[in-house]
Amino acid sequence: MPKPRKQLVALDATPYYHCVSRCVRRAFLCGQDEQGRSFEHRRGWIEKLILDQAQVFCIDIAAYAVMSNHFHVVLHVNQKNSKQLSDLDVVSRWHRLYKGNVISQKFGRGETLSPTQGLLLADLIEEWRDRLTSISWFMRRLNETVARLANEEDQCTGHFWEGRFKSQALLDEKALAACMAYVDLNPVRAAMAKTPEESEHTSVKKRAEKAKEAHSPNHPKQQAFGLLPFAGNPRQDIPEGIQMRLTDYLDLVDWTGRQIRDNKRGSISEAEPAIMNRLGIDSEHWLYITQNFESEFKGIVGAVNEVKSKISQFWDGQRERRRAAGIAACKLRLS
Repeated sequence: MPKPRKQLVALDATPYYHCVSRCVRRAFLCGQDEQGRSFEHRRGWIEKLILDQAQVFCIDIAAYAVMSNHFHVVLHVNQKNSKQLSDLDVVSRWHRLYKGNVISQKFGRGETLSPTQGLLLADLIEEWRDRLTSISWFMRRLNETVARLANEEDQCTGHFWEGRFKSQALLDEKALAACMAYVDLNPVRAAMAKTPEESEHTSVKKRAEKAKEAHSPNHPKQQAFGLLPFAGNPRQDIPEGIQMRLTDYLDLVDWTGRQIRDNKRGSISEAEPAIMNRLGIDSEHWLYITQNFESEFKGIVGAVNEVKSKISQFWDGQRERRRAAGIAACKLRLS
């Protein structure tokens, strides 16, 4: 039975989540179907919607990949940004997503509200502020928009997506790096691209293209617009972003992609990136999880000590579920 979303998201434990949505119809989400009809343009829809929504929600995009019948996205919930928004900012952002109501429209135009209207709007603003950091609302609007556009194009009605989206909580840096590499290498594993930088509609291609143009590719302000920047290796007063260097991550993904593409089981290159040592990652386990991340791990992913210390924040008081949370896989692959 699917778990309630509140049991899969705990922002006090981690702001990072891997989400996947799959198409339910035989007609492809993207690519070409068996009749030769091309839906490739839909990949551009989804990529644009992912990046556009990140500018409205207080949610950053760490990684994404749009495939033929599903897409992946690694999200970072930015609660700090949400708390800093003014009431007008919240209303303005929400109106970019939905129409709001008469009171919010009046407030947005700068008109004076009655005391009663002011109280109603205050409650609404707090609700919308929470929704701007909600993974469920982010994915809901993204999937609804894609489904509506696809149904219009296909001239049909009904469900487009396979029920709810799947989500996994990423508790530490090692889990985040593994999941991002898994997402970015989806087209390479599916033989849709030879190298990560040639993988269309992926975050790694977007990052690699920008890095080639940048004078200092590891500087957060010289990285790809719309994506959560790499802020550098962990240290005091580190800027906001992913705590590793962009060039280290690109080297890691490139090396991993070569192993996957060449199918070098049991023959690991001696030139593995230095970041592998810093993260304490075993090469064999790394290659396995970057090909089997979804099937290997359950809803919570991280080193065993991280899982044990934070699991109660996801499933408070439910011991049976705690024991079945995939700790064995985390112990084997990430510890």
